[in-house]
This record gives sequence, structure tokens and C-alpha cells, in this order.
Amino acid sequence: MSFENLNLHPAIVKAVLAAGYTSPTPIQQQAIPELIAGHDVMASAQTGTGKTAAFMLPALHRLATPAKNHGRGPRILVLTPTRELALQVSDAASKYGKFLPRINVVSILGGMPYPVQNKLLSQTVDVLVATPGRLIDHIERGRINFSRLEMLVLDEADRMLDMGFIQDVERIALSTPAERQTLLFSATMDSAIEKIAARLLKTPKRIQVATQHARLDHIEQRMHYVDDLMHKNRLLDHLLRDTAIKQAIVFTATKRDADSLADNLASQGHMAAAMHGDMTQRERTRTLTGLRQGRLKILVATDVAARGIDIADITHVINFDLPKFAEDYVHRIGRTGRAGASGIAVSFASGKDVAHLKRIERFTGNHFEFQVVPGMEPRTKPRFGRGDDKPGKRPSSAHKAKRSWPDNANPRTSSQNRKGGSDKGTEFTQPFARETRKRPFRDSKFNSSDRFARTEQSQ
Repeated sequence: MSFENLNLHPAIVKAVLAAGYTSPTPIQQQAIPELIAGHDVMASAQTGTGKTAAFMLPALHRLATPAKNHGRGPRILVLTPTRELALQVSDAASKYGKFLPRINVVSILGGMPYPVQNKLLSQTVDVLVATPGRLIDHIERGRINFSRLEMLVLDEADRMLDMGFIQDVERIALSTPAERQTLLFSATMDSAIEKIAARLLKTPKRIQVATQHARLDHIEQRMHYVDDLMHKNRLLDHLLRDTAIKQAIVFTATKRDADSLADNLASQGHMAAAMHGDMTQRERTRTLTGLRQGRLKILVATDVAARGIDIADITHVINFDLPKFAEDYVHRIGRTGRAGASGIAVSFASGKDVAHLKRIERFTGNHFEFQVVPGMEPRTKPRFGRGDDKPGKRPSSAHKAKRSWPDNANPRTSSQNRKGGSDKGTEFTQPFARETRKRPFRDSKFNSSDRFARTEQSQ
């Protein structure tokens, strides 16, 4: 099938072909005809499968005809969970709509100055791409009129649920016309997502393509058992010196850890920088630009970078800390192996990562065998098989319970104290009991760079 067979406007087909795409992906083949026909759609599609074009091309096709209502408000509204994803969607809209006359694409994101956004919203807007929190601010200030809105797109709906944005999304939806066309795209479909769809969509067409297993076939997954933080740092430095690495993303559990690890890697001679939610939009954009232009080789990031970053030269993803949720493991490693290319995902695990590892194995259908780097073998053997993770025992659903509807608690901000610990230690989720007993973390005296600098001092 070709894009011409999808009945898209000729100017859009011309832009798609100019971008180098010759045939639609499965999600595009299934979603575009339903959207052009005017149906609400809920679709499950993994990152890297072309889902942005799957909703943006029919959205632009709608813009090729004159608006029914006059005004300056947007005709298309796309909500995304992160700034990076919003910018990616905005770029796609501009690229695919460049041959359409007078298409104005505006991004409204946290971290951008309000005066700049106010000026953008004072003009006629065709496509508005926004993160929920900042958009709510402008709605409350009366700066946006949705009387012209024809299509509402919820991109990465499962991520917005995890991040606690769904109540904001519902508030935004209530501000839009009831007769709008609504699209929901999510990497996973569970009962919570189903309830959201029931509230916001009208008799939607369901589309599900690109299963977890099919997408992960492109990616070689490796697992290394680590004794402690020192062992983990040495192993990371060794892996990053592999000449096969073009560019890599290293994922950490916390923002402080991302900064500290990036500084430590830079001191070891690596071209590394951090990216996390506490950085301004200008800082995050500058870091991503450096990565795309090849001035950076290693990005150390929290899960804010797990979705919305599409860089072709990411050959390796390294989970310095395993994610709390199995779904996030898939999104993290999905930063490599883009568009059918091969990639390598390396993860570190210790004895205290048993529960996380088992959840990842159940979710992906993989069983990980620990690999060993000669000369960097762990001193201890992996300790598994306790509690819920014994073979044959039904997997725990505790991590799913916190994603139930309509509880607006954010599972990423609700933490439990360690056994026998205090609130001071909860920010540091590194599972190295031997290390933390000897040198407990104390926020009032803790120098974050010391945590990753111990490796050099000990050698």
C-alpha cells in the first residue's frame, strides 16, 4: 500500500514523500482511513511504529478544508505528557503540512516564558500541541478559545495517567466542543485506559498493532548482576568505552543521580550530559540539540527521556537503575532500535532488584540470563526466589493497583520508607545494602558528585 491509497490530500502526500517515506506503517494503514471517516479511535501502538504520523496526517487532511467556525482558536489539539514529545509532534505537524497553505503550529509547554506563549496564542492557531499543566494555566486565564476545535488527540495516554495528568486532561476535554473527534493513543491498554476512553470517546474504533514482543525483537537485551555501586560504576565506564557505541542513553532513578553520574562520566573523558525534569526547556533543548548534532555521545536521563526522544544514532540504552514499572523498561529500551534498526539494551541489577526484574520478565515474556564481563565478575551470586517471585506463584499486582481509575495519586511520587530507614533515604533508590550500611546517605552533608566519584578514589 502507498500513501496515495489512503485518500490523503495531495499536498500532504507530497510532503510525506519529500520526507523520504514511501509506504505507510501498519498503524498508519489502519488508523488513517478511520480518522478520515470521522470516527473516534483508540489505538495501541509502540514507540517507533509511526503513530505520530498516524494521527497527524489525517489531522492535517482535515485542515485542508476551510473551518466551519471563525476565530483564532485551534482546530486540532494534541496533548502530550512531556515537553520533548510535544516538540516532536510539533515538528512532525510542520513537516507534513509544509505544502498546505497557512498552517500555523503552536507549542505550549512548561518552562517557556508566558509572554512568548501569550503572543503565539494571540494569532490564529491551526494545530496546538501542549502539555496539560501549562494548557490549564492558559485556559484559566481565558487566553484560549476552543470554539473552532474539531479534533482532540491524547498521545501517550498511559504515560499521562502514570504522571497524574488525567484529571487535567478531563478538565481540558470539558472545555472543548462535545461534537469533537477524539483520538487516544497509548503504548499499553489496561482497565484504567479503558475507563478513560469510555469517558472521553464516543463508540471508538479499536486498533492494536505492534505487540511488545514484536518490537523488542530488534533489540538485544543484556543483564548484568552488580555487587554494589562501585562495581556498577566500573562496569558502566567499561561498557561506554565500546567503540561500537555511536550514542547511548543511560537511565537513572532520580534527577540528582542523573546530574551526578553525568558529571562523573564527563570527568572520565566521556562526552556526557544530563537531562531531567528540573531543567528549563532551554537547557533540555540545548542538550538534545547537542546529542542530535553529535557534540554529545552519552545522555544521562531520568524517565522524562523515555518517551518523545527520537534520535536515529542511539545504538545503546543502559539501565543504570532498573525502572519501577515494567512498561517503562519497554519505553526506555525503545529509544534504540528505531524504525526497524537493531539496538542493544544493557541493564544492571542487584539482589534488591528481584521484584522489578521479575515484573519486566513477565511483561516482556523474556527470561534474562546474567552476563559477565571478564575481569569484572561480581563477587556474589544473584539472590532470587523469595516471596512473590518464587516460580509458579502468581505475580504481584501491587504496581498495577496504583494506576487504577479514578485515583489521581501519582505512583512515581508515592514512596515507601525502607525497612528501618527514614524519609531522608527515600530519594536514593540504589539497592546496595552493603554500600549504604557502611556509608549512609545524609542529605544535609551529602555531596552528590561524591556518590559516583568513589570509584576513582578507590582505584
